[in-house]
Amino acid sequence: MQSANAATPGFFESEFGVHDGLYKKILDKALSKGGDFADLYFEHTISNSVILEDGKVNRTYSHIDLGVGIRTVKGDQTGYSFTQELTEESLMAAAATAATIADDSARLAAKKFVQLKAANHYPLQKLLTEIPLSSKLPLMTRVNEQCFSLSNVIIKVNATLYDQQKRIMLVTSDGIKAEDLRPRNYLMASVVAEKDGKQERAHWNLGGRQEFSYYTPPLVDKLADEVVNRALVLFDAQQPPAGEMPVVLGPGGTGILLHEAIGHGMEADFNRKGLSTYATMIGKKVAEPFVNIVDEGTTPRQLGSINFDDEGVLSQKTMLVEKGILTSYLHDRISAQYYNVTPTGNGRRQSYQHYPIPRMRNTYMLAGNAAPEDVVKSVKKGIYVEDVSNGEVNTGEGDFAFYVSQGKMIEDGKITHPIKDINIMGNGPKMLQNVTMVANDLALYQGGAGGCGKKGQGVPVSFGLPTCLVKSMTIGGMQRQGA
Repeated sequence: MQSANAATPGFFESEFGVHDGLYKKILDKALSKGGDFADLYFEHTISNSVILEDGKVNRTYSHIDLGVGIRTVKGDQTGYSFTQELTEESLMAAAATAATIADDSARLAAKKFVQLKAANHYPLQKLLTEIPLSSKLPLMTRVNEQCFSLSNVIIKVNATLYDQQKRIMLVTSDGIKAEDLRPRNYLMASVVAEKDGKQERAHWNLGGRQEFSYYTPPLVDKLADEVVNRALVLFDAQQPPAGEMPVVLGPGGTGILLHEAIGHGMEADFNRKGLSTYATMIGKKVAEPFVNIVDEGTTPRQLGSINFDDEGVLSQKTMLVEKGILTSYLHDRISAQYYNVTPTGNGRRQSYQHYPIPRMRNTYMLAGNAAPEDVVKSVKKGIYVEDVSNGEVNTGEGDFAFYVSQGKMIEDGKITHPIKDINIMGNGPKMLQNVTMVANDLALYQGGAGGCGKKGQGVPVSFGLPTCLVKSMTIGGMQRQGA
């Protein structure tokens, strides 16, 4: 097995016998009917999960994916095929299928392929596949014991440790060869608490593109504290009144609202097809001047970080909204050509079975100047949202509804009692216009679980937000205000 250094090339060539001459032959075949561009996406992924329930490990999973996706692009049309056999015969057959998207004179791929030099935002000192089960079990046992020790109303604990090691190699018809080793992992805890005949549940996870050494006993204790507190606070939670009211979004995980309700609308394919509210808004005001939003793939160890995208474009930081003005969409190579701009490194795919489309990476609002406590003080009566889940979003127009899994009331400028069983509803672009204060406490999501779904593909992403005030949102509760 090769070094864990992601910058070390040659995994697929040494393990499966593929070589530059074969890449050239396959790409020429993919362009044999006149495609503009073609690429090969080699993938070898090992995934493992261990689940502890009732103090015992009762499920383990291990899965290996291996295959090659072959894409031919003609204008904005894509021909795609994949194979799980890395033989010349199978690869050539897949290339012939992808080539059928075009009907023109043949083109030739580059004569040589140059290794892409990329920064490594998630180096591994030790491959995750080298971590034995005996090193994982103590972590899970500690989650179980720590959760039970924190409260005598905890009646059930589950712990899951997941790790994934994805190796990819991309070879393009314009002469780029790029290899990457993308780790992904998380430790998740879920608990059930019972008190006076009532039950409450909570779950939480920590992870990202981490080394295994990230999972230390203090981190396990932090995870246990968080998940137990999330369950216990719900026993005292009340349902707030329904209606329109100010909402303060707390830092960190609430950034999923920014991702789902606003970020998708800035993906260039939605705009190219006229499906997004932002389709005609480049250069126009979409928020107050103190609002700045970025999408980037370069934060070390963050779940949405990538050294380069799945089209061989180096990862970067892309300003989407600068001083309240929409400045860019998120582009893959097809949309960049359509808009005559440089690709932003957002061409991503779930696996070798999928072709790349514009996707977010780590999307967040930059910190503002306000103190978080001043944001809360500005609200006479409203909701403080700490975390949301179970969202439904119309990704084109940005209409959304999210369940508030953790939150509190704000009364006379102070955070008071916990709340539960409510939804917040609205429209993403309108919500962005209604952001009236941004605090200086930007935080990013620290989990490694979950992912973003689009067009049948899921990719790992992350998000974040500083504390910010939305002057009015719809709260779905049991009683209307004043009733």
